[in-house]
Amino acid sequence: MSDNRRFHLAKRPEGVPSADTFDLREVDRPEPAPGEALVRVLSLSVDPYMRDRMRAGESYAQPWAVGDPLRGGAVCEVVESNGAGFEPGDTVVGELPWAEYATVDGSDLTPVDTGGLPVSTALGVLGMPGRTAYFGTREVAEPKADDWMVVSGAAGAVGSVVGQLGELQGADVVGIAGSDEKCDWLTEELGFTAAINYKGEDVGARLDEVADGVDVYYDNVGGPVTDAVWGRLNVDARVAICGQIALYNAEELPTGPRKLSTLIETRARVEGLLVRDFAPRFREATEHLGELVAAGDLQYRETVTEGLENAPEAFLGLFEGENVGKQVVKVADADGE
Repeated sequence: MSDNRRFHLAKRPEGVPSADTFDLREVDRPEPAPGEALVRVLSLSVDPYMRDRMRAGESYAQPWAVGDPLRGGAVCEVVESNGAGFEPGDTVVGELPWAEYATVDGSDLTPVDTGGLPVSTALGVLGMPGRTAYFGTREVAEPKADDWMVVSGAAGAVGSVVGQLGELQGADVVGIAGSDEKCDWLTEELGFTAAINYKGEDVGARLDEVADGVDVYYDNVGGPVTDAVWGRLNVDARVAICGQIALYNAEELPTGPRKLSTLIETRARVEGLLVRDFAPRFREATEHLGELVAAGDLQYRETVTEGLENAPEAFLGLFEGENVGKQVVKVADADGE
């Protein structure tokens, strides 16, 4: 008798994915092989990069085949261990299928220690998005005191942390987001110097009003927002390319303004980043971010969707800007909750 549910890729989307991109199947609960653990999924992460894995072509993330289980970061509770190095009841994090139960090799799991914060933060401010912000800010963007720093996708899981880290370095931070509510959160609660609603304001004109050019640009979106920022780069500006969500659903990439000549006059440095390149230092990032949260110097927010069956809705909402902070899907409560 089936006692597990799991999402599979039903077909490759053309343009924006839709509900029929996802196939929720009733499947058997798996048995752990030697070295594996059977885990119960508590919370799933849905992230924009997953759209790229739905394509057939190569990318920095291996594409899923049609029929494959969808996969992402997940916080889980160990149910059974077959020599995996964990005990039943342990809370762990790893990359797992979008499912209620799964088996995974013990070497692919990491114990969760969030220092008293909700375990879902292992998918957000203390997980992949937080680490992306930490290394992208410290190693690539390198904001300094009195820099004008612009962050696109600023109300998302990565951007909201990036902006706060920039502030702690003494930069004046301008966040670009998609609603007045998000902009108010950035300025009133997170302390950004200014915020721009790209859906209701001319980004370039507003940047001219609130900032003295752009010394640091942390790009999470690409597209027209980046086009507007690009023409305002200062000499020796640093640009960190982290995400291009505005283009992920495009079947053909638009040309946009020709940007390279700007780099000649500004001598700007443009660098892409993948957080996995910093894997040996993940612990450093998690500990530092945890200390900042505990001290009240770093705020975070989560948008929680209840139920595995609603994971596609949560994922698709990322492209409509429906989330504030980290988008998490709550699949089950931990024992005792």
